[in-house]
Amino acid sequence: MCFSDQRVLPAIRNMKQFERFLDSPFEYGVLLDTNIGQLKGIIRASNAAGKKMLIHIDLIHGLKNDEYAAEYIYQEIKPAGIISTRSVVIKKAKQRGIYAVQRLFLLDTSAMKKSLELILKTQPDYIEVLPGLVPSLIQEVIQHTSIPVLAGGFVKTLEEAEQALTAGAVAVTSSCTDLWEEYSKKPV
Repeated sequence: MCFSDQRVLPAIRNMKQFERFLDSPFEYGVLLDTNIGQLKGIIRASNAAGKKMLIHIDLIHGLKNDEYAAEYIYQEIKPAGIISTRSVVIKKAKQRGIYAVQRLFLLDTSAMKKSLELILKTQPDYIEVLPGLVPSLIQEVIQHTSIPVLAGGFVKTLEEAEQALTAGAVAVTSSCTDLWEEYSKKPV
């Protein structure tokens, strides 16, 4: 298992959620919407609390999501990993030895085909499948890639998370704090 056997990775959209994450038992979290000016402070606070952050580089305001931004994040911010839809960002994260999570939006058969071709080229450490509510999509991605899958997008309830995990996802990413609460109570 990965991510200290966490079944849910809190996806943090604002400072209120970040504070809640810092007070939680979770070791790993996903930083979504933020701006470049807040990054160092957020990572400093995370490190002080013994937390590890994956940064969704595509959602950082004031930073372009390219290989130069990924290099900057690696050198200056030093997260546990980077999440992106962009293959050049994933390649840079892999070169630097941090978690590389390729985010896929699976909207239709064509998107699935193109995504699988991309994954076979980039070979990320993890794939985040959105929407994470469709167990058959999770199974199909795992079958074609053999790369661990995170299920994200619209996963809000314990039942939805359990369905994704049963389908083969190693963890669920969610910004739903009620779900965080449910999993902080569950034994590993």
